[in-house]
Amino acid sequence: MKMLTSLVLTDEEVALVADERLFRRKATVVAKIRGQLEATHQLLQRELAQVSLATPPGFNGRAVQLVKGEHLEDFPYQYLDCPKHFQEGNAFTFRTLFWWGHHVVWAWLLEGEEIKRYKRHMIDRFHQLADRGLELSLAPTLWEWKRGEGYTLPIAHDRKAQLAAVLAERSFFKIVRCLPLTDPRLQNGELPRLSQETFRAMLPVVTP
Repeated sequence: MKMLTSLVLTDEEVALVADERLFRRKATVVAKIRGQLEATHQLLQRELAQVSLATPPGFNGRAVQLVKGEHLEDFPYQYLDCPKHFQEGNAFTFRTLFWWGHHVVWAWLLEGEEIKRYKRHMIDRFHQLADRGLELSLAPTLWEWKRGEGYTLPIAHDRKAQLAAVLAERSFFKIVRCLPLTDPRLQNGELPRLSQETFRAMLPVVTP
């Protein structure tokens, strides 16, 4: 039987799949990231207990989700949704996403009945949000996690008119903050504190 060239493993690929240490190291890293996300959950729950949010109908502030997968555009990922709300066309979720090979993304995912209020807060409270490392997703879906030109627009004082024009056409939107995986703060286990910091920075959009 003639073997298809595309199915033949190269020497480099064989070395990769045979490297037991690689997979043990990966398992260790996965466990550490999960631990940081669990600590993030505890910290965010304390934050939620201290703030009033402009929530959609049926919101449950105790709802949470921890997820691990392998195929976000072919890369592993782990994320925490806290709070988590996806119900009857409404989205009101703060996500902390660790995307292997890319970056950490924090995001408020907003859609549904209260979207006009969130958009109004974004513009009326712009000075509280601008120049704090936050960005507005430009993607046509809530589920795009890339950043940079064509994907996100910095929330900066000199971009208010541009951002307002983008928001005006949206039935949903997502505010994000991204940090490279090489950032020393992530290496030092500061994901929970950074998540708390980002959650607070985005609050002007989602508070009454």
